Amino acid sequence: QVQLAESGGGSVQSGGSLRLTCESSGDDLSEYTRGWYRQVPRNPRELVAIIFPNGTANYGNSVAGRFTISEDIGKKTVYLQMDSLKPEDTAVYYCNADHKPAGANYFYRYWGDGTSVTVSS
Repeated sequence: QVQLAESGGGSVQSGGSLRLTCESSGDDLSEYTRGWYRQVPRNPRELVAIIFPNGTANYGNSVAGRFTISEDIGKKTVYLQMDSLKPEDTAVYYCNADHKPAGANYFYRYWGDGTSVTVSS
C-alpha cells in the first residue's frame, strides 16, 4: 500500500513561484511513474507533469517551459517547481503514482488528497 501527501500549495500573485512537494510512504515506488495533475471544478483532471522510472519527464502543453518536475533518489519525494504562474494555473494539484507490472492486465494507481493553488492577477 502507498500513501501520498502533497504540500506547498497556497496563494501567489501572477508571475510568482511555488514549489509543491509530494511525500510518499509505504511500498517501494522506484518502478512507478510519478506525476502531478490538476483539477478545477466541473472539469476533468488534467495532466501537469509526469516523470518515468528512467527519469524522463513530460509536461502538459499549458505548463511546458514554466514548471519542472523532479524527484529525490529512491523516489520517496517528488517536487513540482512552478514558475511564472498565471491565474489559469489556479486549481487543486494532485500527486499521482502509477505502475503496470510487466505482463499484467492491471495496474496500481495512487492519489494524494490534493493541495490548492490560487494565482491572482
